[in-house]
Amino acid sequence: MGGAVFDWHALGALAYLGAAVACALAAIWVFQRETLTIGYRRTLATALVLSALWSLLAVGFGPVAVESAICWSLATLAWLAVLYRAFPQESDAGRPKAVRPVVVVLAGVVALQILVVMIATRYAAVPQVAQLAMQIALLFDALVAIGALVLVHNLFVGRNKGQGGQGYIVAALGLLFAFELNLNTIGYLGDLGVPGFVALRSIVLVVAAALVALGARGDNIAASFRPSRAVAFQSASLLLIGAYLLAMIAVAQSLATLGAGPARLAQAGFVFAAVLGVVLLLPSRKWRGWLRVTLAKHLFSHRYDYRAEWLRFTDTIGRETQDARSLSERTIKALADITDSASGALYRPADSGMLEIAARWQWPAADLPPATLPLVLGDSLVEGQYIVEMDALREGDGKCPAADLVPEALVEGGRAWAMVPLVHFDRLVGLAVLSRPVGGRALDWEDLDLLRVVGRQLASYLAEEDGQDALREAARFDEFNRRIAFVMHDIKNLASQMALLSRNAERHADNPAFRKDMLVTLRNSSDKLGALLARLGRYGTGAARERQTVDATAMLRAIAARFAAMHPVELSRDEPLPVMAEPIALEQALDHLVRNAVDASDAASAVVLEAVADGGHARISVVDAGHGMEPDFLRTQLFKPFVSTKSGGFGIGAHEARELVRGMGGRLEVQSHAGLGTRFTVIVPIANGGAVLEPLNQPEAA
Repeated sequence: MGGAVFDWHALGALAYLGAAVACALAAIWVFQRETLTIGYRRTLATALVLSALWSLLAVGFGPVAVESAICWSLATLAWLAVLYRAFPQESDAGRPKAVRPVVVVLAGVVALQILVVMIATRYAAVPQVAQLAMQIALLFDALVAIGALVLVHNLFVGRNKGQGGQGYIVAALGLLFAFELNLNTIGYLGDLGVPGFVALRSIVLVVAAALVALGARGDNIAASFRPSRAVAFQSASLLLIGAYLLAMIAVAQSLATLGAGPARLAQAGFVFAAVLGVVLLLPSRKWRGWLRVTLAKHLFSHRYDYRAEWLRFTDTIGRETQDARSLSERTIKALADITDSASGALYRPADSGMLEIAARWQWPAADLPPATLPLVLGDSLVEGQYIVEMDALREGDGKCPAADLVPEALVEGGRAWAMVPLVHFDRLVGLAVLSRPVGGRALDWEDLDLLRVVGRQLASYLAEEDGQDALREAARFDEFNRRIAFVMHDIKNLASQMALLSRNAERHADNPAFRKDMLVTLRNSSDKLGALLARLGRYGTGAARERQTVDATAMLRAIAARFAAMHPVELSRDEPLPVMAEPIALEQALDHLVRNAVDASDAASAVVLEAVADGGHARISVVDAGHGMEPDFLRTQLFKPFVSTKSGGFGIGAHEARELVRGMGGRLEVQSHAGLGTRFTVIVPIANGGAVLEPLNQPEAA
């Protein structure tokens, strides 16, 4: 047994001497390299010299003696300095701001570790105190190794791939601190007195010295370092988790000094509280949001990574998605992603003179924003593209130019966080309302600047889409007008021919009976064609028509009789109801509505017509029990020309009916539910009723 122990110690001594020689030679080699700056050469050489000194002390006093432990702590400080200098210099600030505080904290932990070792030596006669001090020293060493590995990871990610010298030195640092983490973990959990495992440090030092020497041959280590925010966030999370675990172990071991009974109770309570804290905090979006905001505030000169934000913004707006979101939906999502808002809504100017919701994104149905906002609210924010901070508005901030126009539902709800106008060439294109971010914070200058820039970009996209829609609609109208022109030309020729035939028949027909029948037929056809030409000539002119008294019930009765041959059409009321309207326009509008109702109904399902008085107005309704319409179709497609749910349909019936009703000073309302049916209602004044019905630009849909 004795010989085996002697051989083991002899082998360990040779390993330590080999490490001392390798580190010393590497220090001399590094100091002579002009590829490195003088400061960096001195730091590397100091770390190698202290590592060589530790190897010599390990031969003389043992690897875990007090002298050796203090020397290795000094060597650790030197290696931390090497790690710090491996990061590039920045103008005015020296080292990266994200690195300096971490290195300072790690150096402070090493200093505390030296103090703990000295305390353990001072109270070596008290086994419990000495053992606790050594365990704390091991925990400190492990914490330093974790922090250093985080920095090594960042350095490796941000290194310039074209500079090979940096890679060797980064590898040497990673090897050293990875070994230290494993060494201290095994020492804490097992027995650090096993000399074979401690002797492995000498082999690690030999490999590290060789890597440093190879790195010193390459280019300057000062490569560009640009860690991403994601890397910084993950690294900080790793560091916090490591510190948390070490603190938990340290406290649990410290409680062991209370004695057997109380120690078990205290340790159990601490472990329960610690595990509960981990379960509650780690999955929490609010905690992660707070951590992300804190890191951005203290580790970066700007909160936003503008490159990443712009790439995400472009991807959201420009890429086709599987759920086929509209541009309005992608617009509000792109804004919400920037501020980490959980939801949002986009308002667009409408014909009704209000701002109406064009899209919602993840806004819960239980807390829906108002369906409309006053247009003057958005117009008041155009100058300077003023962004409304809802929290400041709730606190009575008087800076908002339109504070009294913001609906109480948005102010009192507490969910709305910011109101961003989308301005294109001093014209309001939309108004976005963002909900509160997960982390919960106040808007700052960087948020406002970025939201303004992105708001202008989004406004240009929305304006471009509006322009494209207008061009497509104009092209369709042009095509339609060309077709109507051809029809009118043909009908005019036919009317001329029939008129000529009529005149010839009057002069040349010998049979009086034949002449009489032919004249009646030709004159009726000519009258019908003339009426058709008159209607086609008036279409789309917008000319005012003279209103007169019309019996709405009699008109509905005539329409029902005309459609009775093709579909059941019933009149629910037969009382006369005189209204003020333009007869031809009202009949044409009702004809369009009844035809649409017939097309939407089953063969056995009757279309119901009714005309009732409602105060000074008459409500003329066309009701069917057909398949109905979806709310989105009602809001955005129903009255848009050339959009039809019928195969081969022009899609102008509902549009023309609305325009005809508007032209006579009335309005058209529609109520529809999918699977239940649809009710169109024409509202016009009652004759001699004294009612004045103001034309509306947007029908009410439900």
